Amino acid sequence: MLSDESKRVASRAKKLYEEKYRETLEKGNHGAFVCIEPESGEYFLGATFDDAVNKAIDAYPNRLTHTLRVGHVAALHLGVMIQ
Repeated sequence: MLSDESKRVASRAKKLYEEKYRETLEKGNHGAFVCIEPESGEYFLGATFDDAVNKAIDAYPNRLTHTLRVGHVAALHLGVMIQ
């Protein structure tokens, strides 16, 4: 279960993505990961989830961030594929 603080960070990060970054990032970064630190408004782009998160941690080690996948509804997909 997410804390209220985590929910606020996720909400603010998603809002920043929609209002400020979506159009620019989706032009040439489809499938990349973007980690947003909502207090500063900075984002960190990476080819992998870990890459984006680690860049954000390096810049803001004591702040919560939220990670999205550019051009996707969810950052990660957990499930089983039946063939």
